[in-house]
Amino acid sequence: MPSTHRFAARSLVALLLLVFSHVFLTKIGAQEAAPARASGNQIGEQGANQAQNQFGNNAEHTLVFMTDFGLQDDSVAICKAVMLRIDPALKIMDITHQVTPFSIIDGARYLAGTSPYYGPGTVFVAVIDPGVGSSRKAIVAKSKLDQYFVLPDNGLLTMIEDRDGIAEAREITNPEWMIGGKLSSTFHGRDIFSPIGARQSRGVDWRQVGPVVQKLVRLKLMPAKMEAGGLSGEIIATDGPFGNLITNIDGDLFSKLGYGIGDSVQLTISGKPYRIQFVRAFSDVPLGKPLLYIDSRGHLAIAVNQGNAQSVLQVKLPSPVLFKKKE
Repeated sequence: MPSTHRFAARSLVALLLLVFSHVFLTKIGAQEAAPARASGNQIGEQGANQAQNQFGNNAEHTLVFMTDFGLQDDSVAICKAVMLRIDPALKIMDITHQVTPFSIIDGARYLAGTSPYYGPGTVFVAVIDPGVGSSRKAIVAKSKLDQYFVLPDNGLLTMIEDRDGIAEAREITNPEWMIGGKLSSTFHGRDIFSPIGARQSRGVDWRQVGPVVQKLVRLKLMPAKMEAGGLSGEIIATDGPFGNLITNIDGDLFSKLGYGIGDSVQLTISGKPYRIQFVRAFSDVPLGKPLLYIDSRGHLAIAVNQGNAQSVLQVKLPSPVLFKKKE
């Protein structure tokens, strides 16, 4: 056989041996690796089951926090430290800590405005508590949307109850869920609401906190309603630092008066008459001019373009408001 033929034959044999070896080793490697992958999955499942057993089904560990404490001292930081000691995996979201001091209606409004953006299982801790240390109850309530609210029973849940419904509420009496051998009479945010909220975020059985509360304290809110003279309601709040006047009238109800964008609306605030243009945005009127609009939460509101409506119109809260029907 010529040398060139012998060389070609040897090359072919070597190539076939190389291919065979590669296939054989790949098969062996796969057989050896399969148990390792199975073992890894098993370990992962065990870890997931352990976490679920420890923290419950609420894997998000989300707690939404709101107070009127302000940020000038250490109160908020202390509350968060208590929460994180109980649940290190906790994600704490802040609504605000600048609620108007002692304003339960502002707290109720912010709570109702924020909660729809969070899912079932979310825990809300709200501490606007002018009655701290008194006979008012500290409670945990579960809404019919499966959200939990840890707060004083002083009316903070009124708007949540009206819109979402309350499935059950319980008074916090179990000392094992609190912290400290001696509770402060003025800092239940630290000693009661923070530890209860953190424990609830772990998915433990919240019914252990204490007995059922049959009836919650409610705010006395004046409902908006149609009357012979028009649509009556109330200016209940201002919008942050801008002084926009927020009413308890929703946009759908206001639309029944017949006004359209650009119309001049007749209204009275505490009996004082005004005529204000109904627009979509602040810039639709000149600087310094008042305007009527539907705010981001769907309520009728009054503002001044780049001004403060409460100061310009000299409105005290709360104030009755009446919008007349379109002529």
